[in-house]
Amino acid sequence: MDGVCLVTGGAGFIGCAISEKLTRKFDRVVAIDNLHPQIHAVRERPKALSSQVELIVSDVTEIATWDDVLTRYRPDVIIHLAAETGTGQSLTEATRHALVNVVGTTRMLDALAKVDHVPSRFVLSSSRAVYGEGAWKDRTSGATIYPGQRSKAQLEAKQWDFPNATSLSMGAKHTRPDPTSVYGATKLTQEQVLRAWTLSFGSVLNVLRLQNVYGPGQSLTNSYTGIVSLFIRMAKEGRSIPVYEDGDIGRDFILIDDVANAIVEAADADLPKAEAFDIGTGEKTTILQLAEIIAKRYGAPPPQITGAFRNGDVRCAVADITDTTKAMRWRPQFPVGKGISILGDWIDTLV
Repeated sequence: MDGVCLVTGGAGFIGCAISEKLTRKFDRVVAIDNLHPQIHAVRERPKALSSQVELIVSDVTEIATWDDVLTRYRPDVIIHLAAETGTGQSLTEATRHALVNVVGTTRMLDALAKVDHVPSRFVLSSSRAVYGEGAWKDRTSGATIYPGQRSKAQLEAKQWDFPNATSLSMGAKHTRPDPTSVYGATKLTQEQVLRAWTLSFGSVLNVLRLQNVYGPGQSLTNSYTGIVSLFIRMAKEGRSIPVYEDGDIGRDFILIDDVANAIVEAADADLPKAEAFDIGTGEKTTILQLAEIIAKRYGAPPPQITGAFRNGDVRCAVADITDTTKAMRWRPQFPVGKGISILGDWIDTLV
């Protein structure tokens, strides 16, 4: 593709991973990022960001940022990555998450309207958090139910699952969004705001709902994201990895390489309108299984199940990628075992 691609949050984990690929698709690639210390231990341009990307160190929540950017550029495609991402953290820092995720998005749209410019396409990195606990199947009736959020009282009683029910995979066409965290609510709002704007102004919106992203380049200092890298560091230190609840928390861990390929594909893909697409491996890995794989790799003591829990966490989140692989020229290439090996090799060179 010709033209300008603008990436918000473009110096972050995912932004760096897609940067080189984007420079081969567009004439110019511009990244906006505030280099937040929770992600960037040192406030300087990341080495992993392609040298061909123009970096603007600024904040998407500020009007002045957008006045400056849109004076210099008229982006043909905007990849919107900028977001606060800590699920648990969002419960105690709700304003921060709403400001960046929601107001940051509306600032961008207001600025575009102000200069009368409509990009041909937006790509939004949304999240599986929009589904909350998602749908479950009642084992007696076979009916699909939406049990909602697990309460603090339920978790304190160690009632990890919903009675007589089995969790179902999450797919945009068949799973109703029902966030159980402030973060999830703000990501769903991002989708809705962008969908309303793009439909009104005649642009295209491709929404990708990402599962648990991990891999080389991930922050090793951010305690709110990156459970895979956290477990690896514990195992390397010879520590027993603590596993929450009963160890059977289910997740879909997707390597950054697969996520990057999906986002770059969505940057010029004509996907069905008003739909979202799920990005994951489609396979469940329990937190205990993850910890065991990592402990074995490093010869660490066996993981310990602690019974601890985190408010707002869902019991199981696994993508149904059937519709995604039909609509996009994309499918995951890295099962979790291979992905952990790749991440471990990278961390081993650093720590």
